[in-house]
Amino acid sequence: MLLEITMSCTIIVGGFFGDEGKGKVVAHIANKDHPSIISRGGVGPNAGHTVKVGEKEYGVRMIPSGFIYNNARLCIGSGVLVDPRVFFQEVEVLGVRDRIFVDGRCSIIEEEHIARDKGDSYLAKTIGSTGSGCGPANVDRVMRIARQAKDVPELRDYLTDVSLDINTSLDSGDFVLLEGTQGFGISLYFGTYPFVTSKDTSASQIAADNGVGPTKIDEVITVFKAYPTRVGEGPFGTEMSREESHRLGIEEFGTVTHRERRIGVWDAGMAKYSAMVNGATQVAITGIDHVDPDCFGATSYDQLSKKAREFINSAENDIGVPVTLISTGPDITQIIDLRDEI
Repeated sequence: MLLEITMSCTIIVGGFFGDEGKGKVVAHIANKDHPSIISRGGVGPNAGHTVKVGEKEYGVRMIPSGFIYNNARLCIGSGVLVDPRVFFQEVEVLGVRDRIFVDGRCSIIEEEHIARDKGDSYLAKTIGSTGSGCGPANVDRVMRIARQAKDVPELRDYLTDVSLDINTSLDSGDFVLLEGTQGFGISLYFGTYPFVTSKDTSASQIAADNGVGPTKIDEVITVFKAYPTRVGEGPFGTEMSREESHRLGIEEFGTVTHRERRIGVWDAGMAKYSAMVNGATQVAITGIDHVDPDCFGATSYDQLSKKAREFINSAENDIGVPVTLISTGPDITQIIDLRDEI
């Protein structure tokens, strides 16, 4: 008789167009649940996550957002594109040299990929690419001519088999956190094509990027903003005018591009569809303090106003999945965690 070992693997993904606050949610869960491994999936350094701890604010493009939990092994899955320049800069700034690892099968973004990305008028102007080289690098990857991380001597000390590491950890009964990037609305497969990124961004893809089979995923937390945002071009059905968003006190800028984000109102139909495709088991709502500023910094459900509670209840009805995490401000401490109550 085989000994039964309880393993736990959670995926966190964006439900709208990115910039939903996934970095903060990852950081919170990392600090509270103590994963043995936090591994990043997604496209590459074209997606930035912001983590605010006290007076310090970090914008990370390659290193997993859960880096603030010092006991976790940090990984970048084989499906992710790696820009060594960005990677080494973040390793130095964040001080994670001894616990960050890259799968040797990751494809490398070269300087010529960045030049092609920025020089392509269709990508740069029509689609609104970040210019980070990800699209051209993924083209070369599909054409089987890209370099891999194992081909870069400077990365030799960081190489590992991420899939083997994660599955070994899960088989030992450890908790593993998989971090997605960007959002469902710009998925190559499910988003507002052609105004999308260069691969899928759904939870299934994040699992595949890290070499984790579907039977080993326990929870999928899909993150939605109370007021969804979008950077760059493309359809945005619930978008409000810039004047209206400024009147509401909502003014945001992209972590990577620093372009001002377009702001919209809650999109019930998109939220429901996104949760369905992602297989969401839980939902995180961020920016509830924009629904009612009086909720800023709240750490318990009882502190939320009637207006905020009505919004949460309505969102749950729209999506059909329980809201278990509610962000009330930018700091990682400004969050309401209801996961133990479901």
